Parts: sequence; structure tokens; C-alpha cells
Amino acid sequence: MTIAGRRDLTGQLYRQLRIAIVEGRLSAGERLPSTRDLAGQLGVSRKTPLEAYERLIAEGFLVSHAGDGTYVAAGLAPALVSTRARNAMSPRPASVWKRVPDALSMPKPGTQLTHDYLGGVTDKALFRGEVWRKCINHALRVQMRGRGVYHDPGGEQELRLAIARYVGFNRGIACDWQDVIVTQGAQQAIDLAARVMVNPGDTAAVEEPGYPPARSSLLALGARVVPVRVDGEGLVVSALPDHARLVYVTPSHQFPLGMPMSLERRLALLEWASARGALIVEDDYDGEFRFEGRPMESLRSLDRSGVVAYVGTFSKTIFPELRLGYVIPPASLTADFLKAKQINDWHGNSLTEAALARFMLDGDFGRHLRRVHRYYAERRQALLGHLEGELSPWLEPIAPVAGIHLAARLRKGLSEEAVIASARADSIGLYGISGFYAGRRARQGLMFGYGDISVAAIHASMSRLKTVLARLSP
Repeated sequence: MTIAGRRDLTGQLYRQLRIAIVEGRLSAGERLPSTRDLAGQLGVSRKTPLEAYERLIAEGFLVSHAGDGTYVAAGLAPALVSTRARNAMSPRPASVWKRVPDALSMPKPGTQLTHDYLGGVTDKALFRGEVWRKCINHALRVQMRGRGVYHDPGGEQELRLAIARYVGFNRGIACDWQDVIVTQGAQQAIDLAARVMVNPGDTAAVEEPGYPPARSSLLALGARVVPVRVDGEGLVVSALPDHARLVYVTPSHQFPLGMPMSLERRLALLEWASARGALIVEDDYDGEFRFEGRPMESLRSLDRSGVVAYVGTFSKTIFPELRLGYVIPPASLTADFLKAKQINDWHGNSLTEAALARFMLDGDFGRHLRRVHRYYAERRQALLGHLEGELSPWLEPIAPVAGIHLAARLRKGLSEEAVIASARADSIGLYGISGFYAGRRARQGLMFGYGDISVAAIHASMSRLKTVLARLSP
């Protein structure tokens, strides 16, 4: 036994002895050298082996007999060695996890790319950090004056109040603060809805193409997930499976294609769910950004039967790392959503929630939205100018009226994979839409996220993309 270096001598000795016992090199009942002898052999103070022995005794690896010495605990090491020798079976996950993708199949940011059109990200340079720091400091002062206790699983009351006021004014949703449940992003809200509504074997419907993490959440709970096609008016309600317990939709800005659901389809979906007692999960992930026409009514604002769980997030309005979202379930399910939330993580980060409450109630959130809306509108217009102009022989934009991304179909003769690879070789990060289809009939196209790319970068990269597409054309 040797000691490498002079740092953490006790830790080194503890780990070496523990490994020797676990691997069977020190057998049960074997007597260890006295702390004095071992210290002399290693050239360390007696305190080092004494503390290492004490840790191993406390953990049950060694036993000490007064006046006799220290021994390896009887029966422990043979059990460890024999288990390893028998090559006992490791735990296996439940069979349902074989149906869940290895990872949430969302695009990852490109590394060292000059221009990156990653979707779902925001421009932090547009966020006023000094205002946010004041909100954090205020929340910290308030929190430090209180007791160290667990908080309401529904979230901080002030934030729930701020959200209730916000959705009431901006999305036409009448609710009290008690109706709002704060979550860790939209993903947890979707997961709570699935936990409350879905038993193993139940049918759930999702859009095709659609948001992969929502599909994965339902699969992980054992649901039979049925993809339902979308067209120019959004989800095709007539194609819904009759016995679905839950329907996940993005009616304000279909993900990833971008078209809003027509009013006729919205009313049809509400009637369909009401007749069956199904839950509609309305993911309004970036409904704040609409650039053409009048704002679309949220499904929840039209719901008179109590069948819609409205989901919102601050990931697209502030930034994803904030990990804050919310859900407003139907009144009949609120208590169950709160139970599921408490079981899932008890409650969220009360410091961040209190800071965001201050940010919203002081009016800073509204000012932030108005400011970034102008920037995103300019970026969208610049991107559309290229897609509808010199790039139109190769790309066809799809319903670009809202959100901070837009999709475009590739015209015949072009391969999504080839375009993405060639653009990346020219330092342009593009992302396909085919991965958002669960079935075999995936369409070819590209998704352009413009939340974190400047107007100047859009002009430069689109000019380069024209050269790439011309080179790939048949």
C-alpha cells in the first residue's frame, strides 16, 4: 500500500482499504496493522490511519476489539466478492422504456458555426440583466427573512397572481391565482397532465409532426400514442382516435410547421373532447409573438366545458435556463395536478419564482416583451425576404405568422440531409423537420430559429445558403 502525493492522505488510505475489502484482497476476519505500525510503514502521522479506520468502522467494513486490534468485518467481504463472481443480473428498466427514444430528439446547437438557426432559443443580449439582478436580490432578501420551510407545490403565490393577471389580459383566460400551478418549464406541465390522465395502455393523441418530448412523456407512462396529421388549419380533428384520454396540441403556432389552428377546428376539438371527457393539453409555447393578423384566441378562452389544460412557458420569452413555466388545468383536475406536482418535485425554486414575480408585477416583463417583439419582427422579416425571394426556387415557407421560428419545405429534388450537411460545411447551422414525425411518411424541410441570430447575420448566411442550394440542385 502506497500513498501518492501528500494531499488528502486520510482519503487516499480510506479508499485503498475500502477497495481492497470490496474486491476480496482483504478477507473477512483478517487483522489489520495497528494504526501506529501502519503510520510508520507509510511515513505519515498516526492520525491518518486512525481517521481512515474510524470511517471504515462507521460504515461497517471494519470492526474494532478493544485491546485486540482492528479486523475486516465478518461476512461482508465474502458477500461482495461472491455477488460479483456469480455475475448476478443487474436491474433492468420497465419494458415501457424500450419504446421511449434514447434521448429527447431536439436539435443540439452547432459548435463553432458562424451562423446558427437553432430553434427554441432566445437572444440574451436583449434581456436587461441589471433589472433581473435587482429582482433576484429582492427575492433573496425576502427569502432570508423567512423560515427554512417547504413551500406550496403550486408555486409562490405572487408569481401565480402575476401569471393569472398576465394570461387574463393577454390570452383572454379568466382564472384566479389558485388555478395556476408553476412548473419547471412546459415539459413538466405536460408530464403532470400525462400523469393525471393516463393509465398504462390508455390512448393519447399528438400532432404529426409534433413536439418529441411530449410524445416521450406519454410513452414513458405506458400510453398508446397515436400521431394525428396536421394540415393548413392545424390538427385534423376528424382523424382523432375515438377513445383518446388526452390530446396534445400547439394551436397558436403549430410545432414545428407554424400554422395556427383555425377557429372552426378549435371549436370542433373542444366539442370532441367535451363529448368524451378527454383532456386537451394546449401548449402555447410562444403565443406572445404574433406578427400578422389579429391575435388568435387560446383554446382555454373558448372552453366552456372545462376540458383544456393551458400550458405556458418563460423559456421563449426570457431564456430556457430559467426553467419556469405554468399550467392552468380544468377546475375538476386542479387538486390532482397539485398532488402530482408535489409527488414529482414537492415545489420549484422559490427564489427564482419570487424574482420572476417581482419582474412581472413591476411591469418589467411587459416592457421586455415589447422590446424583443420589435427585434424578432425585424429578424423574421429579413429571413422571409430571402426565403420568398432569391431562395424561393428551393424553399417554400409555411405559414410564417407567429413565433420565433419558421419552417420551410424543400422543393422536389433536394435532400434535407444533404442540405443540412452542405450548409454546415459552410458554417451555417440548419435543422430538419423530418425528425419531428413519428411515422414513416416524414416530410422534408428545414426549421429556421431566428431568436438568437441578428439581421446582419441572416443576410450574410442566406446569401451563402443560396450558393449551397444552387450547387445541390439536380
